[in-house]
Amino acid sequence: MDRLANTVRPYAWGSTTALPELLGTAPTGEPQAEMWMGAHPGAPSRIDRGAGPVSLAEVIDAAPEAELGADTVRAFGPRLPFLLKLLAAGSPLSLQVHPDLAQAQEGFADEERRGVPIDAAHRNYKDANHKPELIVALTPFDGLCGFRHPAQAADLLEGLGVDDLKPYVDVLRASPEEDALREVLTAVLSAERHAMATTVERAAVAADQLAAKGGPHADAYAAYAVLAHHYPGDPGVLAAMLLNHVQLQPGEALFLGAGIPHAYLGGLGVELMANSDNVLRCGLTPKHVDVPELLRVVRFEAGDAGVLRPEDVDGEEVYETPIDEFRLSRFAAAPGAAPRLLPSRTPQVLLCTAGAVELRGAGSEAGAGGATGAGTAAGAGAGTAAGAAAGAAAGLTLTPGESVFVPAGERITLSGDGMLFRATVVA
Repeated sequence: MDRLANTVRPYAWGSTTALPELLGTAPTGEPQAEMWMGAHPGAPSRIDRGAGPVSLAEVIDAAPEAELGADTVRAFGPRLPFLLKLLAAGSPLSLQVHPDLAQAQEGFADEERRGVPIDAAHRNYKDANHKPELIVALTPFDGLCGFRHPAQAADLLEGLGVDDLKPYVDVLRASPEEDALREVLTAVLSAERHAMATTVERAAVAADQLAAKGGPHADAYAAYAVLAHHYPGDPGVLAAMLLNHVQLQPGEALFLGAGIPHAYLGGLGVELMANSDNVLRCGLTPKHVDVPELLRVVRFEAGDAGVLRPEDVDGEEVYETPIDEFRLSRFAAAPGAAPRLLPSRTPQVLLCTAGAVELRGAGSEAGAGGATGAGTAAGAGAGTAAGAAAGAAAGLTLTPGESVFVPAGERITLSGDGMLFRATVVA
């Protein structure tokens, strides 16, 4: 296994304190939004197998079957198919959706055909992959996820007492669910910007007043008032009012599948996603919003946000999701408990979020999807997976925010007193 050196991304919405508090470091005064763990080309983790630091992406590129296992390579190609993050939101992220796999492939191919530069501000598709994602709260975590039932959205909008919103309320009450949500979202995002800014301002003032009064929608109104404060006049504020407001407690999670509009508003969490950059924005952002393409991708289906809680599977707490590119679970290590042998057939990124956990190498598992851990990872200073396991036998202790990469087939035991998240693929 390899200790990871990870990059922290300083996006403007990041918290200035949440990641430093977890990592036990001094705040810099600048936002620290995300810490990436994996082999994404945008900010790959670095490892050192004795020849100096090298990108994990380069190590995997040099010997994908030795690092990922033959089964993973057959299923997902010669790259790590997931990206693990610590996400610390100090202010709201953009309201967004992700395409499904077919939409991503079609959209990427179309923009490539038309010669749209990959770094163009108006480019929608950075790659040909989908981007399902899972967020697990480490602290109380606020978010928006999926459409409210139209009648509920109508009640919320009507409660604001803003005359400009009455046409939307009427549509939400009178039309079939999918038609109502599509028509109102389209109208909000396509309206003349100056007129919409005035409506948003009136709605924000009313939401702030209603939040102060209390009542069943007080938390939601407060969240929408905060959005309007950060993005004054943005039509995304009204779009957000069509969505479920969710307040996660530590350990609870949300799964965001294709076409589900969502936004993270504040809090610290562990996020796991497929290895993709494809985002279509609905608002709450100065970035490009492609309304026609967005409407093609959004799933206009109402329902509850679907808060997930882990399911115990022989002591491994698993967050079940309907996709294969990633699987997230956690282990609670307890003092005095016998060391636990972790599953080893697939590549893993292990992240400590509390206490201290000790990891020890227990050798290689022959036949683990074709990976024995003994294959040579030539080039890029990769060394060998077997050599890494031998070095690991002495053990590594992880404290909050520290992580390791474990190649497929490497057997690892866990002990100590803390919490360990395990990111891998579905075997």
